Amino acid sequence: MTEIDRLVLGLQHRIRQLLDNVSMLEREDNGNLYAAVSLRIIELELAEIQDLLDKLNRTTNNYQQLSVQAAAELEEMEETMTELEMFDHVQVMVKQRENQRIKRDLEHCKAELNNTSPAPTLSPGHCGLGRIVNASGPITYSLTVYGTSYSFGAWGRDANPAPGDENKYWLVVLSSSNAFGNFIRQYNSLSTIILGIGPTDTYISSSNPTTNTIQGPNMVMYANSLYYNCYNTYYVCQFNMTTRSVSTVALPSDTGYNSKFPFAHLGTTYSYTDMDFATDESGVYAIYATTSNFGNVIISKIKTSNPPVLNQTWFTSLHKKTVTNTFMVCGVLYATRYLDKEIEEIFYSYDTKTNEERYDLRIHLKKMQTNIKYINYDPRDHLLYVYMDAYIVTYEIMF
Repeated sequence: MTEIDRLVLGLQHRIRQLLDNVSMLEREDNGNLYAAVSLRIIELELAEIQDLLDKLNRTTNNYQQLSVQAAAELEEMEETMTELEMFDHVQVMVKQRENQRIKRDLEHCKAELNNTSPAPTLSPGHCGLGRIVNASGPITYSLTVYGTSYSFGAWGRDANPAPGDENKYWLVVLSSSNAFGNFIRQYNSLSTIILGIGPTDTYISSSNPTTNTIQGPNMVMYANSLYYNCYNTYYVCQFNMTTRSVSTVALPSDTGYNSKFPFAHLGTTYSYTDMDFATDESGVYAIYATTSNFGNVIISKIKTSNPPVLNQTWFTSLHKKTVTNTFMVCGVLYATRYLDKEIEEIFYSYDTKTNEERYDLRIHLKKMQTNIKYINYDPRDHLLYVYMDAYIVTYEIMF
């Protein structure tokens, strides 16, 4: 029941009551008209009825105003809804056109993809990548199954694997005095080397160290053979993983070994790092220093025959003890130096094709440990494989 209904019912009741009171006074009239008291009562009732009428009029006016206001709001809502419908229709049309454009772009991309020839595969001995301009990572960062037991070692992949061995990884730790090793551990995948699952160990010798075992952390795997510094000599050893036989080739007789020309920086010297080995798109290199070249770095290409043979040689002005590591990419030697505990810098390059030397590269490697003991480039995935204070690490390089 609305307020107006209640007021009307109340007004009707008061009017009926007033009529009843007037009828009763008329019946009781004694000829002297109405008594003053009776008239006063009727006067009060009329005043109350007038109040009810006034209230009813005010309420009616309010409802009329509300009705007018509601009608205006309703009309405004209808206009808004019309505008929204128009806006929604426009937006739907816009989205439809956008979707059509995206579909056309996708079809265009598919057509281009189908019509584009695959990128040429670089054949061995050929490189079209250019110079390194940056490095990112680490991509991989993990301890091995040995934990932190062996801070010197090396790891990576065969740069020229036999069919079926493309996914294998190898690991060598210098298990004797952080300087000497006598076996190579292989894993079937990156995940298994990180988890230490299912390794295969191949021993060079049961003794460590002894003749032709590994000296120093620098070595590479190429065509199923490991190349490294033979124990206590200036010879390069080639260990065939299948036949388990060792072949050697001598470097110049004044080549440093047994920490005569090791990698170093002002804070420390990396023992037994006189010889470094590197792989790139064309094969295997030995990096070393001699007395006759004043301790400066020498690069020699190694012909990977059996036995191995020294091939072309290049002489640089880079003093080996100012360097912490080296690697080869596309026939260019790169050298690193220690900046601080967090950054190693690729600062130097030597191009074996042009004999150009540069000392201003300033490419930074963000380190997770203090010392990098080993670096080598894999031409198959263009990653740097790093052994860093017992951690195995990879970096991606950009050209």
